[in-house]
Amino acid sequence: MISTELKTTIQGAYSRFLEAKSLKPRYGQRLMIAEVAKVLGDIDTDDEGRRSGDPAIVAVEAGTGTGKTVAYSLAAIPTAKLAGKRLVIATATVALQEQIVYKDLPDLMRNSGLNFSFALAKGRGRYMCLSKLDMLLQEGHAQTATAQLFEEEGFKIEVDEASQKLFTSMIEKLAGNKWDGDRDSWPNALEDADWARLTTDHSQCTNRHCPNFGQCAFYKAREGMGKVDVIVTNHDMVLADLALGGGAVLPDPRDTIYVFDEGHHLPDKAIGHFAHYTRLRSTADWLETTAKNLTKLLAQHPLPGDLGKLIEQVPELAREIKTQQQFMFTACEQIADFKPGEDVEGRERPRHRFVGGVIPEHMREMGIELKKGYSRLNDLFTRLTDLLKEGMDGEVNIGIASNQAEEWYPLFGSLLSRASGNWELWTAFTAEDPEDSPPMARWLTLAESGSLFDIEVNASPILAAETLRRSLWNVAYGCLVTSATLTALGTFDRFRMRAGLPKKAVTAVVPSPFHHADAGVLRVPDLKADPRDAAAHTAAIIRELPDLVEGSRGTLVLFSSRKQMQDVFDGLDRDWRKQVFIQGNLSKQETLNKHKARVDGGDSSVLFGLASFAEGVDLPGAYCEHVVIAKIPFSVPDDPVEAALSEWIEARGGNPFMEISVPDASLKLVQACGRLLRTEEDRGTITLLDRRLVTQRYGKAILNALPPFRREIS
Repeated sequence: MISTELKTTIQGAYSRFLEAKSLKPRYGQRLMIAEVAKVLGDIDTDDEGRRSGDPAIVAVEAGTGTGKTVAYSLAAIPTAKLAGKRLVIATATVALQEQIVYKDLPDLMRNSGLNFSFALAKGRGRYMCLSKLDMLLQEGHAQTATAQLFEEEGFKIEVDEASQKLFTSMIEKLAGNKWDGDRDSWPNALEDADWARLTTDHSQCTNRHCPNFGQCAFYKAREGMGKVDVIVTNHDMVLADLALGGGAVLPDPRDTIYVFDEGHHLPDKAIGHFAHYTRLRSTADWLETTAKNLTKLLAQHPLPGDLGKLIEQVPELAREIKTQQQFMFTACEQIADFKPGEDVEGRERPRHRFVGGVIPEHMREMGIELKKGYSRLNDLFTRLTDLLKEGMDGEVNIGIASNQAEEWYPLFGSLLSRASGNWELWTAFTAEDPEDSPPMARWLTLAESGSLFDIEVNASPILAAETLRRSLWNVAYGCLVTSATLTALGTFDRFRMRAGLPKKAVTAVVPSPFHHADAGVLRVPDLKADPRDAAAHTAAIIRELPDLVEGSRGTLVLFSSRKQMQDVFDGLDRDWRKQVFIQGNLSKQETLNKHKARVDGGDSSVLFGLASFAEGVDLPGAYCEHVVIAKIPFSVPDDPVEAALSEWIEARGGNPFMEISVPDASLKLVQACGRLLRTEEDRGTITLLDRRLVTQRYGKAILNALPPFRREIS
């Protein structure tokens, strides 16, 4: 049972919060607070305060407008503090992360009477590396011979005038305490290419050996994290920490309560963390360049002892692996029948997928040779970076001065990181899949590489369930997963399967405060065209769309394929097209800003978008009075991970269409419908241009899982 002390604290904080803000309690919010407190506030612990019973997991689906952040914060912060644990809140998007840190938590602290400290945890890539900035400023003029050898590794130091100005103003602002080295707090937008030169990753960072360690923005931010009650971060950072065994960057999972907001993204994010790929041609070029550079390095520096001996072995080994890469390239060319396919944003990416994840034996043998080669290369670079670390300490004479060791370390660190990535890929590509578990998906993609084409080799898990079970659910002190869309077709089955939720995990759906039936109407008109006949369906949309959206100030039209979106746009009357903004011509943010500006100016505006506009786009009021959905968003059938999952389900006697395609489409459709009502005042229409919702049995199940709008089915 949850203790009286905890219950009183949470209830008191909620009452104070509502009173301070003159709000009425929301039924869904109260329910959510109770569900979270019940599971996380009643965990059995051993003498050391660690969880001793079953995993403590609660998954709550809470619609838009519930006030999820307030609900879970009010329940989880006092719970974590009372148990002596840290709270980690992880989101899928930067926008929500910033909203929680800069708006929601300060607001809660001011109005609830709860006393807690919090900090934002970001990856190293969001912080500027002072050593790199120094190097760019000093050596924009005089480039060191060693760094020139490694230009390809991202150590190109040609500093043009504009960059020189930018870097100088950064140094000045840092010196005057007017900037903290965080990319997100720099006053202007920074180009990715500029920023890439200023940041580093763990393989290149010399850590405590760095002369700028005391002023390092990343480590200063990290230091602040050690003392706070609540850490706000993103899913990727939590997964990266868990992949390192947990407790490497964030607190130890056994002493942590996790909240995964936008939690429906977690399974896909986890798959992404354990997926590997390499490009054959560009990696062969990298091996050749590395061999040349290190041969040059040895010619310029007579290196005594182990350092020289180890570097001497690299060129020959690199060229040996390069030859094997070329054999593999030829084998891939011969076997691949590259079928055209679209990714989620509709880009064409010709692919060849290995059915059942099974690779032909001769390719597997070549892959094993490559794995062995990269294992040796990995070993050499590991020993070299270890030696350079000793050299930086200055306690061991490795044949070069400590400042030289410091300059070389990031260069060899980046070589190690690339060799290790290739070793991981070939390990996953050639592994024997265990009998009872889902196999790896393995496929080739045709990629562009300058004027030539390249072949990308991919290996990815098809379910994250086992990984999440092993490294998260079974280890953490407690977890909450929440989102507006966790159920599909009215159950948590889809999420349980994909996320590997333990059997005893508690699940709950709390009601949205919106009165859907009063606020909106859901229409399914008869276009007299079957969506499975793409040409006829597209022609029908072109014919009907202008009349359908007549009278709405802001309209969002969502498509499942880029081709259909473009074809509809091209087929519309030229004058009518002037009010349409189509995704892809500008950045997502610019497109949304232009749309809002047009509506603010009193004109009507229509947005054409794909999957990324069906989720996470916030267009309240007049900005979106009508959502038109071209068809049921079934996954593109040639996504290699999904295709491999379907195959595996079928092989076990299941029905992939009903178990995967229909629940996934249902979930995406609910998300798309979620664009209409963003506040309790919003009103509008949803039009679905797919008759399968009423003619097919599965369509009716999808229709019944949609929010309870008033229905008009012709």
